[in-house]
Amino acid sequence: MLWVTNLAPEPHDVYWSNLWLPYRQLWLRRIATLLASIVFMFLFLIPVAFVQGLSQLDQLQQRLPFLKGILKKTFMIQIVTGYLPSVILQLFLYTVPPTMMLFSTVEGPISRSGRKKSACTKVLYFTIWNVFFVNVFSGSVINQLNVISSPKDIPAQLARAVPRQATFFITYVLTSGWASLSSEVIQLFGLVWNFLKKYVFRVKEDDPASVPSFPYHTEIPRVLLLGLLGFTCSILAPLILPFLLVYFLLGYVVYRNQIMNVYCSRYETGGRMWPIVHNTTIFSLVLAQIIALGVFGLKESPVASGFMIPLVILTLLFNEYCRQRFHPLFKNFPAQVGGIPSYLNSTIIFQIVKWKFSFVSMLPVLELP
Repeated sequence: MLWVTNLAPEPHDVYWSNLWLPYRQLWLRRIATLLASIVFMFLFLIPVAFVQGLSQLDQLQQRLPFLKGILKKTFMIQIVTGYLPSVILQLFLYTVPPTMMLFSTVEGPISRSGRKKSACTKVLYFTIWNVFFVNVFSGSVINQLNVISSPKDIPAQLARAVPRQATFFITYVLTSGWASLSSEVIQLFGLVWNFLKKYVFRVKEDDPASVPSFPYHTEIPRVLLLGLLGFTCSILAPLILPFLLVYFLLGYVVYRNQIMNVYCSRYETGGRMWPIVHNTTIFSLVLAQIIALGVFGLKESPVASGFMIPLVILTLLFNEYCRQRFHPLFKNFPAQVGGIPSYLNSTIIFQIVKWKFSFVSMLPVLELP
């Protein structure tokens, strides 16, 4: 009989509902959740295509003739083509984190941190694909397949497509970035639930276990997606940078307050979310360099294009160095971090153990009659 062992999570981190799952079912569950995530990602192209249709006035007036009179006003054109698409897309995106959390639960992780990390990765891939790439390439499945079939033209196509979506991305920063920070501070859902619990259900005592933990699977993908927009749009649409600067400055203040004063840390993961942040940042940087390569190619500047290739290679080498040097620290917990405070050295620990044993030796010995 073969035994498969993994590092056990801490007691507060154990997800007891999945602890009974046989090991042979795990790979089937992972394949099933992967296929379900891919199907859900492609089904989401329907609302994305609808959102993209709002930005094309000619097609919108042909399919909905009664809008011709309304869309002649400059104010309505700015709302329909500028602000409305990002708002509708954001409303649809609210369904993604709960769905991915459900998929991650079915996947069978035995720890709460593993479930949340898996959901965070799924939401991140989903948002980068549907918010950035699908919108950049006009939201058409046929266009997506054409891009995949001609990978050598990807830099030039990105260089042409990103400026066309600059207005959409700026309004997306406002709706998904600034608005999310305000809703994070207000905690509207928590206020409504506490009101119902206190005045409708007549629950007088507050349960300490009801304090929520930080929603990493919701907030980390949003921050990383906005960082990707900053990297990729900084070359061709630098107007987005002041909006992102305000978002990250406010985000530092808001998230710091929420983590320290609002949310409860139910378990310790040792910073295992950081590799996701690092890998996504490197991906965003490489993507920005590829777009710059396409821009220089369109400008017919072979010298500048040639200098971009070593920059991409050096970035990938730096990522590999970080992976070899730091990734093992996030896979295994050191014993010192797990149980011994960092300010205690070996001499102090020896004195504490010696004092405990000497105290035990001084206890009276009970003798049975």
